[in-house]
Amino acid sequence: MNAKLFEASLPQAAFSAKQVLENEEKVASSRNVDMYSLMNDAGLAVFEHIQKEYPRHKKLLVVCGKGNNGGDGYVVARLALQANWQIKLILAVDALTLKGDAKQAYEDLIALESLHHNIDIVNAGGEAAGEIDAFNPDIIVDAIFGIGFKGDFPKKLYGLVLAINKHAAATVSIDVPSGLCASTGMINPLAVKADTTVTFIAIKQGLLTGQAANYIGKLYFADLTLGDSFNQQVSSKVFIEGSQVLQHLPVRENASHKGHIGLLMAVGGNQGFAGAIRLSAEGALRCGAALVSVCCHQKNIHLVADGRPELMLAPCQAELLSKTPAFEKAKVYVLGPGLGKDCWAESLFDLVIKQNKPCVIDADALQLLATKKIPLSSTQARLWVCTPHPGEAAALLACSIAEVEQDRFSAVKKIANKFHCVCVLKGAGSLTSNGETVWVNNSGNSGMASGGMGDVLSGVIGALLMQINTQKNIESLDLINATRLGVYIHGKAADIIAQNHGKIGMLASDLLPILWQLVNHKN
Repeated sequence: MNAKLFEASLPQAAFSAKQVLENEEKVASSRNVDMYSLMNDAGLAVFEHIQKEYPRHKKLLVVCGKGNNGGDGYVVARLALQANWQIKLILAVDALTLKGDAKQAYEDLIALESLHHNIDIVNAGGEAAGEIDAFNPDIIVDAIFGIGFKGDFPKKLYGLVLAINKHAAATVSIDVPSGLCASTGMINPLAVKADTTVTFIAIKQGLLTGQAANYIGKLYFADLTLGDSFNQQVSSKVFIEGSQVLQHLPVRENASHKGHIGLLMAVGGNQGFAGAIRLSAEGALRCGAALVSVCCHQKNIHLVADGRPELMLAPCQAELLSKTPAFEKAKVYVLGPGLGKDCWAESLFDLVIKQNKPCVIDADALQLLATKKIPLSSTQARLWVCTPHPGEAAALLACSIAEVEQDRFSAVKKIANKFHCVCVLKGAGSLTSNGETVWVNNSGNSGMASGGMGDVLSGVIGALLMQINTQKNIESLDLINATRLGVYIHGKAADIIAQNHGKIGMLASDLLPILWQLVNHKN
């Protein structure tokens, strides 16, 4: 039953809470496993995890709710009691309200109470916050709410959760931190902050993106012998993006030349934003774009080209740019880093967006896209990759940032469908979608919360678009594979830097030499 640190090194599906709730009993039944046995297996997996991760600690506080998640907690308490640990059990509900398997698990625990004197049971609901400091546990097990939780966190339990989060003890959440939506990763307005989360049977998609990153700690997975069966019997259109995507890294033929690989044109860099388009262009160069031409504001030309003679410079005005061989020959466009939203920016946007070529649309170009009335066929797929952060996504969907973050999975699909594009919704657990399927990226870290990271990403994706499936016609370019790969190696480069140097102080330009190694299979 050992729980293993979750690593998406192989293709793996993720599921909504509804899918798990509706199917786990069916899957268990197909394997002749009854639900109470499954509850005992879940509790055992958590207790074994605690013993392994915290071998010197034997003072355990378990906080339980009324559902099956609480039932798992009662099993953990019983196993710890049988192992002669010192236990305090706090019921976040009245014990008389317990039903079904959770009630049975509680009664099995109570049956042992008279045989062991090192357990204290407090049936005090949300008024038990003070009991935590009084007991001063080494480990807190959070079993208040499971994957069935949705809506607002009950106010009567605020004090209890705040006390858990404040205490120095290691906190282990069962299946999902209480208060976190297992389908969306949304918190409203608070949740238990776990040091580790042990989830069961199937990976819940809400644990992988958005606000969840602040609450789950390290994610462990115990399939309870049902994982393979669940994946076989239940279909999903959400997948975890791990190192398997590296199979799409471009391979350079021995006789390749710069004309074969082609030219990327980067358009942006308005006054005061030379760095954005420079970072994007260098990201493209380091990821294999053979030729990169930059169209930027006249006042930024020297800043963009300084120290990087490999970058070519294109005319700064849309009318002149449109007449150049470079613009016509460009295989891919990157549009938006530092572009701005003035008349100069709009003229360049209008020019590039009309081209029927692959285009990575980022930053200010996304804001312009949100305001422009561009004819979009209901069936025609665009050769666009849009890369919004939540604020830009909100502009594209004409909604609030809070609405985007409330369901990132829905938001990324809506953008992809609205603009007939591939969309990357950036943030913790970046999501990539073609409107039907969503890939959740598992690389990257909070060190990437610094200026210019998105600019580098746009250049990386643009370069990979030029190289993946280069023998195919432009209509069949694999936008999805190039985008998924770009998002993954961008985050992977940041992970390597964080491991070697730490997260704080990481710069976007620090990623460039690591990206160079990654596209050459050096890590």
